[in-house]
Amino acid sequence: MNKTNIYAKFYLRQTLFTFQEASCYNGIILRIWYGMGMDSMGKRKDYINWDEYFMGIALLSALRSKDPNTRVGACIVNGRNKIMSVGYNGLPLGCSDDEFPWSREGDEYDTKYPYVCHAELNAILNHAGGPLDGCKIYVPLFPCNECAKAIIQSGIREIIYISDKYADTVGVKASKRMLDAAGVKYTRLKGTHSALTLSFEEKSI
Repeated sequence: MNKTNIYAKFYLRQTLFTFQEASCYNGIILRIWYGMGMDSMGKRKDYINWDEYFMGIALLSALRSKDPNTRVGACIVNGRNKIMSVGYNGLPLGCSDDEFPWSREGDEYDTKYPYVCHAELNAILNHAGGPLDGCKIYVPLFPCNECAKAIIQSGIREIIYISDKYADTVGVKASKRMLDAAGVKYTRLKGTHSALTLSFEEKSI
């Protein structure tokens, strides 16, 4: 839609004026910018909401994971929308990513499962200090039963997630059973954006 075809009404000194793109009153230029993702004051309207922002940080953190199959990140946020901690699935400190297995198949001792620390637990353990009571945790994949235990014990009160693709597994069923009993809320992400794109190219800055 062409913005020159859009009219906006403004009250100025108790007088009603109608403007197209621009008008002048007492030497002051009033410019009206509609469309193109901006409101009448020139502010963008297509910015991401808080949930998308924090989930985006969780997804970005997941890119640090060395796991060739499943990369998950987590972001813990307090009631004032302040980030308390982040984490991603990986090995414990001191355990080399090059010396421990990442396979999902074979003898359990030679797979990743006995060694990898999940994103949610890492985020909780990475927290520098202070209580996490009442916080939210943003994680793309619904937490397993082991992470649910840590979430409950840490005082986190809500989980925001994207995928629940393992809903039929015993681990996730047990997770929900504990979360429900402990009164921890879990909510699927509801946003207005289906994807976010990051660019490190100078021309995009």
